[in-house]
Amino acid sequence: MVDTAGREVLAAGRYVSLVRERGWEFLHRPGVSGIVIVVAVTPAGGLLLVDQWRQPVGARVIELPAGLAGDVPGEEHEPLERAARRELVEETGWDADSFELLGRCVPSPGATSEVVTYYAARGLRRVGDGGGDEHEDIAVAEVPLRDLDAWLQAQEAEGKLLDMKLWAGLELARRKGAL
Repeated sequence: MVDTAGREVLAAGRYVSLVRERGWEFLHRPGVSGIVIVVAVTPAGGLLLVDQWRQPVGARVIELPAGLAGDVPGEEHEPLERAARRELVEETGWDADSFELLGRCVPSPGATSEVVTYYAARGLRRVGDGGGDEHEDIAVAEVPLRDLDAWLQAQEAEGKLLDMKLWAGLELARRKGAL
């Protein structure tokens, strides 16, 4: 079978496909135009983090709010900034006045076609409870920036894992003056 980009599909699940292109095998997410990650600091100076179970690693993982930008009926792709806003509200219960592009990175270029786009959320205000959709079990933490290192160490001591994209997002935000 061949996908819409002309890649040979070796295996396909509901959310990911294993494809081959020019002799290279990698994971691809059909219907996904990008991944967004949001660095959001509340007016009280707390970094918004999410804690959720990740089956591939068999553990709860501490992450920045993030999600998939998908294909939208009537549009070619969901705009990344719109996806960033949607994910921030859905996962944390906070919305923002604006989103500043921080940068783009590839988390595992030898294994997946994913490209991650980071945004800083500006002008945050609480609009709901967060926690994700009905299929997710997301706990939200608002961690004072001054306590972040100690808080993350405590989470690791409890057996939680830290998403490496958390560190990239913090560094991009620091370089752009968003922290």
